[in-house]
Amino acid sequence: MKQKKNILNVFYDKEADILYMSQGKPSARDETSETEDEVVVRKDPKTGEVKGFTILNFLKRADRKSSTITLPSLSIGA
Repeated sequence: MKQKKNILNVFYDKEADILYMSQGKPSARDETSETEDEVVVRKDPKTGEVKGFTILNFLKRADRKSSTITLPSLSIGA
């Protein structure tokens, strides 16, 4: 079954304290980069479109004074 492109899949791994967000299925061709705040961004190498995020230490952030995370935009829709 094909996933619709405008669906945002979210999964939380409690053991690892990692939140995964993905638009569509991850691909080995996707480019990934880690930001300074332990967020891995996954992009389509041809279009540069952000396809997903992996947020490390997701719940541990609640103990910090500022738990704001700035993420690039996912174009959900169309």
